[in-house]
Amino acid sequence: MSEIKPEHQRHTARMQRKKAVVDEHIAAAQVERGVLVVNTGTGKGKSSAAFGVVARALGHGMKVAVIQCIKGRTDTGEEGFFRRFPDLVSWHVMGEGFTWETQDRERDAARAQAAWMLAARYLADPAYGLVVLDEFTYPLKYGWLDLAPVLSALAARPPLQHVIITGRGAPEALITAADTVSEIHQVKHAFAAGVKAMPGLEW
Repeated sequence: MSEIKPEHQRHTARMQRKKAVVDEHIAAAQVERGVLVVNTGTGKGKSSAAFGVVARALGHGMKVAVIQCIKGRTDTGEEGFFRRFPDLVSWHVMGEGFTWETQDRERDAARAQAAWMLAARYLADPAYGLVVLDEFTYPLKYGWLDLAPVLSALAARPPLQHVIITGRGAPEALITAADTVSEIHQVKHAFAAGVKAMPGLEW
């Protein structure tokens, strides 16, 4: 019988200790409720991560609402895909493009307020297990929406409803209210090297 090497014994001991810690955390996490997630930061992937969760929710038969608050294009791959599930996904493109494209603050603010009125209806509907507010940090950052009623609606939503908010510059009060916050930092981006936005990757 071959002798167990010391490095294998040390590895086994470390993994046993780690498993005990992980099992303890799992045993302690017994609360079942909706989770508020914020994906913020300067890097690519905030919305993409949210749409990955949309796919996950659909896999569990959950109804999902997506409200895009800034983006105005309706030819994205994610929209084209998720519109194949009309009974489960309600998809709304409420923006008209980024502010440097519209160059009309009043119109941008009005569109943001219309998006929020729609979002508030979904946040009050227990039939929806997941609500995604894509690029929603911008209306808050630019002052187009009052943060206080937004936080109140998020706090008063149905107990099992999950919400994901994406966008740069998430307000500190929103970060405080969230259960899970991911800050995605940009290290490199192909666009800086002259690569155009490619279908299937960027849109």
